[in-house]
Amino acid sequence: MGIYTKIDFANRKVVECHSTSSIFRGYSIFMKGKDPRDAHFITSRICGICGDNHATCAVYAQNMAFGVKPPAIAEWITNLGEAAEYMFDHNIYQDNLVGVDFCEQMVKATNPSVWDKAQKTLARHSAEHGYRTIGDILVSLNPFTGEFYREALSMSRLTREMFCLMEGRHVHPSTLYPGGVGTVPTVQLFTDFLVRLMKYVEFMKKVVPLHDDLFDFWYEALPGYEEVGRRRVLLGCWGSFQNPEVCDFQYKTMTNWGRGMYVTPGIIVDGKLVTTDLVDIGLNIRILLGSSYYDDWDKSETFVKTDPLGNPVDQKHPWNQTTIPRPQKRDLNGGKYTWVMSPRWLDKRTNDHLAIDTGGGPIARLWATALAGLVDIGYVKSTGQSVKIYLPKSATKGEVEFEWKIPKWSNALERDRARTYFQAYSAAAALYFVEQAMKELHAGRTKTWTEFKVPKDAIGCGFHEAVRGVLSHHVVIRDGKIANYHPYPPTPWNANPRDIYGTPGPYEDAVQDTPIFEENGPDDFKGIDIMRAVRSFDPCLPCGVHMYLGEGKELQVKHTPMFGSQAGHS
Repeated sequence: MGIYTKIDFANRKVVECHSTSSIFRGYSIFMKGKDPRDAHFITSRICGICGDNHATCAVYAQNMAFGVKPPAIAEWITNLGEAAEYMFDHNIYQDNLVGVDFCEQMVKATNPSVWDKAQKTLARHSAEHGYRTIGDILVSLNPFTGEFYREALSMSRLTREMFCLMEGRHVHPSTLYPGGVGTVPTVQLFTDFLVRLMKYVEFMKKVVPLHDDLFDFWYEALPGYEEVGRRRVLLGCWGSFQNPEVCDFQYKTMTNWGRGMYVTPGIIVDGKLVTTDLVDIGLNIRILLGSSYYDDWDKSETFVKTDPLGNPVDQKHPWNQTTIPRPQKRDLNGGKYTWVMSPRWLDKRTNDHLAIDTGGGPIARLWATALAGLVDIGYVKSTGQSVKIYLPKSATKGEVEFEWKIPKWSNALERDRARTYFQAYSAAAALYFVEQAMKELHAGRTKTWTEFKVPKDAIGCGFHEAVRGVLSHHVVIRDGKIANYHPYPPTPWNANPRDIYGTPGPYEDAVQDTPIFEENGPDDFKGIDIMRAVRSFDPCLPCGVHMYLGEGKELQVKHTPMFGSQAGHS
């Protein structure tokens, strides 16, 4: 991945941004002809970070295509595994990767004046997290030497262990199958999970107030920082954590069981919830090209003309997509420049193809869940304006209630803040899932798999939330084999280029017009504000995102000095 920017140093802002990808994957091509029962094992390898999210989503699509409903305890086990994955990935990303962008070493190198303020600013929640000043927090975030950095890193081991208890291994699970799971449910299994979970709950009681202090300080120290990474509120969430009481994986009942999820699906446009209907959400996905290295498939085969409810399915829908790669030279001046296509959501009210983003996942999940007001399981509750998270008494800390409130902006700092709150949300939800799994166990309902037969012809779709946001798998089966398969993870939704209408993708849109607060000039520019904007979306392999300055070429445009730079994954 590469983020190419042009920066106007005279006016301290980014004036142009292009998001590129130089690798072609081809999963949609080599999935054809495969046994559909293998879909989750193969697509898990799409990602070395969130492979289990792909496996889970593929299993959801298989369940629909095969017409199978897993036993309830199998769904609780899957939910526990996915909750552990959210806890693991958000924790290690937020505190061991994003946190470095805010650590003492980085702030000293980019904003010495902010470091000076941080040392003098008392932390409002010092009693909860133990750091007296904001400066102390920044020191604790220093990689490898910082106290909080090391504490967070140790937590990643606990959360991986939690995941492996439920799904066998990390990151490519060995116990997920269509129809259920291979995990053997026992009291010992859930107790081992719960012991680790309560340590994480205790950790969250420190993490949430610490990050609130950190992000609140940034607004205070740098007035106007809300504009960094800010874009129009266009958020998408496909929902997470199935409710086995209502979920039968049938397409015809998807509206109902989608709204029964413990993270509510939804499309948010300008801060308003447009729909929570998974049928509506799925049908209006459109895959556009424009600046991508592919030929159009308008004249290719139409695999699905209508959905099981009789609704027409567009040729640009993933069910009907045919991937036709066309390698060519990168052209950032009005031509094609990336292997990423441009997923869009068609807003039928205005007929606009919206470049929705996931906000890195948590901000969209919390926003949709908050507005929908459908979740109330004791440990988490959506109020219509916020999400309340209840964490019970733990080893050394009393019970705590956190409340994530809908922010004023969809920007870098609020994407990061939401990531912290969703860690607490996942932990709270997992407490409920453990209770439900234990109820099934004590009632003697220990069967974890339902038999099925692979149909000769079928279609299926799975909707889930990968760590970084929306994830859907779309499968067409003919003669017992996969005829068409298209997975759409969050990265294409966030990292896509300008489409056929000239609409920039979310990374591009969020970085363009971002103000530059870094105190360094062109000769010593590190691009920290750009990196915070991009990293707030949680791009895959963020540890590889670095600033590369090249020769520092200066462009003369209308007598305004410009500076070309690029940032990308190594």
